[in-house]
Amino acid sequence: MAIPEEIINEIKYKNDIESVMAPYVSLKRRGKNLVGLCPFHNEKTPSFTVYPENGSFYCFGCGVGGDVFSFVRQIENLDYIDAIKLLAERSGVTLPQDGYDDSMQKLKNTVFEINRETAKFYHTYLMSPQGKWAFDYLVGRGLSIATIKHFGLGAAPNSSNSLINHLKGLGYSISDMIQANVIGRGTSAYNSQQEYYYDRFRKRVMFPIINIRGRVIGFSGRAMPGDDKAGGKYVNTSDTPVYKKSDNLFGMNFAKNHCDERVILVEGNMDVISLHQAGFENAVAALGTAFTDEQAKLLSRYTKEIVLLMDSDAAGQKAMKRAGAILQNTGLDIRVVLLPDGKDPDEYIKKNGAARFKALLEGAVSEIEYKLLTAVEGIDTNSDDGRLQYLARAAEIIAESNDIMTRDLYIGRLCDKYGVSRAAMETKVADIRKNKIKQREKQELDEIIHPKFDRGDVNPERRLYPAATAAEETVIAVLLQHPDYLKRAIEDLKPENMMTELNRRIYKRLCECEQSGRNIDLSYFGEILTPSEMGYLSSLINSEKGDKNAFIVLKDSIKVILDEGVKKQTSDTKNMSIDDWAENIQKIIEAKKKGN
Repeated sequence: MAIPEEIINEIKYKNDIESVMAPYVSLKRRGKNLVGLCPFHNEKTPSFTVYPENGSFYCFGCGVGGDVFSFVRQIENLDYIDAIKLLAERSGVTLPQDGYDDSMQKLKNTVFEINRETAKFYHTYLMSPQGKWAFDYLVGRGLSIATIKHFGLGAAPNSSNSLINHLKGLGYSISDMIQANVIGRGTSAYNSQQEYYYDRFRKRVMFPIINIRGRVIGFSGRAMPGDDKAGGKYVNTSDTPVYKKSDNLFGMNFAKNHCDERVILVEGNMDVISLHQAGFENAVAALGTAFTDEQAKLLSRYTKEIVLLMDSDAAGQKAMKRAGAILQNTGLDIRVVLLPDGKDPDEYIKKNGAARFKALLEGAVSEIEYKLLTAVEGIDTNSDDGRLQYLARAAEIIAESNDIMTRDLYIGRLCDKYGVSRAAMETKVADIRKNKIKQREKQELDEIIHPKFDRGDVNPERRLYPAATAAEETVIAVLLQHPDYLKRAIEDLKPENMMTELNRRIYKRLCECEQSGRNIDLSYFGEILTPSEMGYLSSLINSEKGDKNAFIVLKDSIKVILDEGVKKQTSDTKNMSIDDWAENIQKIIEAKKKGN
């Protein structure tokens, strides 16, 4: 979509980067820039930097960066054009409607529509006489009609084509229904060339999954108790153009408005719904998967504290430990509630009521305390061997904390309880910490001596042409900071002289800016670069490469690129024919003349 430069500039002017980021990141001023905890990766020390002077941002921890469009693109999981549309709508700017391929966005919009109509279909069926079996089940689980409507709960008929026929009647194609993952496709047992289609959810209570912008993105279907033919207790939407289960949380669309202080993380959909009905509207659950880094990042945007409230069975405890490990580096306070009597949150609140549950929340223990409580499992602390075994485990747990007062508190408690000297326990914890520091330093040294190149590196060709890549980055940085040097640079350096594909694309775009008379701006690169590549470009525009003697640095860097190109060409001649070799020598001579 060729959006005129003046419209892009108007959108950016009306959406200053600090105000757009405010709902997602808490920023503090540091000199002329702003810093905060990165919303895209887990960290305790702020490495996310915003540069109001040029409207860009960069995280020194994970490498994400770009301009205001890049931020919205990644935080809302949009493509480049949709990010522009969202900010245009936010600021009342009208965009041109023609001239670009928006097929992917049209597909997403269609999937959203199908999901909405499917949710309405399931809810209508639930509230009809035919859906009484599912309605009675939900009411029997203690849900009110108001709660059923609030969450848009529904039921899938015990039919293989009810939804297909309904959506066909609304004009949707089979291919779009498959993209939305609300129907499935199979082949005949008698003829592998003959396909048939069927409703993916059948005879199940349906939970629509709604994103933080209030749009239905998928479904979770629960089988009726005792239905041995259902094929699993839960069936969930697979990843689609609008849904990725590892990026979303059930109930977050409601919880985001009630979780400034804390979020309650539970295991299942029914736990979330029961807690919301009881007044605890800050409860959320993972979606048919173990808790993920992406879900941790999502929570860190909205709250200060996470209360882990998983089921008390072995699976629930395992899930709690995994979630705790992932949440450790988010900067959030983590607390744990131990549910008595082997209950899950849904069962507990029905049996004991909201007041008792609130008291349970207030008694939530810290994560380290939870680990110390559960570490005793399987150990007889009445014997000397058992006490020593437990204290060894406890020392490992306490050593994980980087806070000296936390370590001091729990060392004191354990020494008092088990009758060991404080000096002995402090020495044990200190030794563990020293060993871990040595291991970490050894690993860091090993990575320096034997660097591991990440296949996902934003510019993987760097390892093939390290000198040329460094020079290319300097050229790009200087030109981004001093656009008036661009015309002179183009005289000596052509895009094809760049040895790495990524820098070639960026430099070509810079040349196009000069030829078209367009101002150099990060937004002009958004449609040709991936989010990680935009982070790379943002790091260059905010680097110090062009601070001093910029023009001399530019000339020297161009010479390095041309010389490195000559070296590569010389190396490549080993396998050339005589005629090709002669032609190549002439090119090398010409390139050398140009570089001098």
